[in-house]
Amino acid sequence: MKKTLFLVTASLLFPLLLNAQQEGNETEPLRKEIDRNFEELRHRLDVLEKNIDDILWYHKVGDVAFIDKVYIYGPPLAHEKNPTAQGAGNPVKFRAYIFIPKDIDPDKKYPLLVFSHGGVHGNFTTYYAHIIRELMYQQYIVVAPEYRGSTGYGESFYKKIDYGGREIEDVDYSRQYMLDNYSIVDPKKVGILGWSHGGLITLMNLFEHPDHYKVGYAGVPVSDLIARMGYKTQAYRDLYSADYHIGKTAYEDVNEYRRRSPAWNAEKLKTPLLIHTNTNDADVNVLEVEHLIQALKAADKKFEYKIYKDIPGGHSFNRMDTKVAKEIRVEVYRFLARYLHPPRPITNVKELQRAAYVYP
Repeated sequence: MKKTLFLVTASLLFPLLLNAQQEGNETEPLRKEIDRNFEELRHRLDVLEKNIDDILWYHKVGDVAFIDKVYIYGPPLAHEKNPTAQGAGNPVKFRAYIFIPKDIDPDKKYPLLVFSHGGVHGNFTTYYAHIIRELMYQQYIVVAPEYRGSTGYGESFYKKIDYGGREIEDVDYSRQYMLDNYSIVDPKKVGILGWSHGGLITLMNLFEHPDHYKVGYAGVPVSDLIARMGYKTQAYRDLYSADYHIGKTAYEDVNEYRRRSPAWNAEKLKTPLLIHTNTNDADVNVLEVEHLIQALKAADKKFEYKIYKDIPGGHSFNRMDTKVAKEIRVEVYRFLARYLHPPRPITNVKELQRAAYVYP
């Protein structure tokens, strides 16, 4: 649907673009207006796509989970364009998904997992539906925050992005929200996990708030933004140096990129951690995660990791529905269970399959 709407709109605007090209520089304002219209359309389609995906959540996991989407807040913007303007300094408001297993006892307490989505700009989608089903089977409570910069909430929220910055606090605020509002959450059993950029957020939360989490899992985590700026395209680098984001390139402020990179903060680790990466990852080059691993070892930190060799799926290798992906997820669940002790831990692939396809 998103692609269809985009093509229809493009067909309507194409004649304007053609006229602008024929008439020359006098139509430069028109070109800019058309570009602006396309930008607005993209954000509107993101909102539509998000609304559709919200409905799909109930379809895919509603039989095993109570699902809610709450409206909460994190810290203020890191940099206000006009710090004296009305409303400047107010907290940033955002949404968060909550998944609660339907078969729990409301008089007992259960472990909480904070689940961070990935993407420079992304959101928590039904891409993770099978993983949520597996977590519900184990009787974890899950909160998945749509931190600042997430897509599907309009242009203004998109431009509040603070990659490796206050988005980390948004995620930790969602943890605190759960402790404050759900008596069924065991405050002594809180873990955090995420893949890709969600892996970076996991790592940085463990580094910045070591007392808030019992355990963490980082899958194919973005680990070194300085190295990343070197092997990515200019269009990708532009996402960071945009005036509403960091506002500078790594060349112009290397220390700011270093501050936001897990590999350069490894000495802060105090929490049990498992890291997975894959040598054929086409998004997060294995060299980033290798740097993180080397930094943790150099700091004499205790952690667990595995570098998988060319597992099919690349960046998504253990989030897929393949046999090997499921086997690796069982490894993740075993690790988390050692510290969070869910009532019904998944210890083998047969149990995982039951969680995804048969449960309840």
